[in-house]
Amino acid sequence: MIRWKALFIGLFIYSISIGQPVTSRPGEKWDLRKCVEYAWANNITVRQADLQIRFARLDVDQSKFSQYPAANLSSNIGYSAGRNQDPTSFGLTTTGYLFNSYSLQASIDLFSWFTKKNTIAAKELDLKATELGFEKAKNDIALNVAVAYLQILLAREQVALAKAQIADTRSQLESTRKQVDAGKLPELSAANLESILASDSSTMITAEVSAQQALLQMKALLNMDAATAFDVETPPVDLIPVESIADLQPDAVYALAMANMPQQKVDELNVKSALKLVEVARGNMYPTVSLFGSLGSTFNNKAQEVKSIRQFTAPIGSVTVGASTYQVFPLSPFNSYTLGEIGYFDQLNQNFRQSIGIGISVPILGGGSLKTAWQRSKLVVKQRELIKEQNSFTLKQDIYKAYNDAVAAMQKFNANKKTVEASQKAYDFAGKRYDLGLLSTYDLVTSQTALVRAKSQLLYSQYDYVFKMKLLEFYRGQGLKL
Repeated sequence: MIRWKALFIGLFIYSISIGQPVTSRPGEKWDLRKCVEYAWANNITVRQADLQIRFARLDVDQSKFSQYPAANLSSNIGYSAGRNQDPTSFGLTTTGYLFNSYSLQASIDLFSWFTKKNTIAAKELDLKATELGFEKAKNDIALNVAVAYLQILLAREQVALAKAQIADTRSQLESTRKQVDAGKLPELSAANLESILASDSSTMITAEVSAQQALLQMKALLNMDAATAFDVETPPVDLIPVESIADLQPDAVYALAMANMPQQKVDELNVKSALKLVEVARGNMYPTVSLFGSLGSTFNNKAQEVKSIRQFTAPIGSVTVGASTYQVFPLSPFNSYTLGEIGYFDQLNQNFRQSIGIGISVPILGGGSLKTAWQRSKLVVKQRELIKEQNSFTLKQDIYKAYNDAVAAMQKFNANKKTVEASQKAYDFAGKRYDLGLLSTYDLVTSQTALVRAKSQLLYSQYDYVFKMKLLEFYRGQGLKL
């Protein structure tokens, strides 16, 4: 299966451009582009990658919102009994009462060593990496679809080859039967060919089953119901344009791949994001300055206020002078107060309170968690740099291997063409000798088997060569063409 990796990439050209929503008409055959577009819209792996982008966007939005002031509005209502403090007069009371309070608190960081700014930058880099990861997921599913597409094409080529084999064997059997009837050949010759014909029929049935299984595999990748009517086009491999191997030197292909492949871009963004998170972790170890403020008010159903004042004069005592008693009055009249309940909104207005201030938070002892987090973030940078280095190394190895495989496939393809030509000549000559009775049935069948094997090897080598060249074109990022 590895040797067909190039073919998977080659077929991927059909998925380069995205058209209108995929629809299917009865009896319509899908090309690879349409299969890939359908897979992009319906395959679960691609849809999961799309969800990852949405999660990443939410992370970016949340990190941006963290720059704005934090505010909380709270309210509570209840009943209090026993010795406690009156929330309106702040005096001690033992009378039960209903209370209702409101509170609005707000705060904002004035300076936190750019932790929020760096967090936003890291999240934005993560979002870009996730978007490129989505593109990579689309590429991967396109390759998987191409695998299934290739398996269908190869299976159908095998069916066609098996049918041709059957037709050839049947023709030989008819000719042999005539010669047997004429007494030129023994009955054994016809019996041998009948056995070969049965074997060829079995081979064709196996090839047809393989073609159906490949079609089911394609439906699974498309997330399509297995009972759905579906078929694909079978483009001829001979019409696929192939670049010159001289234009696909591995050094030049690798340089372009480093600039174009999604995985390499993802690795670069991951390193940059990790560097930003190092700054975040370091900023968390320093003091934070914040501005805070609050608003609040309270209601108490037992609270009272003066409704009216009445002045009166009353004696405060008496004195006796001689035989006379005199009442003593104050210099000013007394006040008599009439109390009443305070209205709900009046209480809220009277009890309204405000506060504002500046706070400083200094991390002193936290079990070493902040310093450990900073050191860990630096190790994450090194880890991602190693991943980037490994992926670049693997990419270069893959490109050089693809180049060597393409050269070998080209040589093998050319050699197999000569083998088929020679096998065809040998079979034609054997057929003539057989017709003249100068060759046994066994020798004829041996020659025929050699020709079929040569054609099969030529078919595989042709696909192998064409699509290993397409793999190099894909790495170069020039836009593949079929």
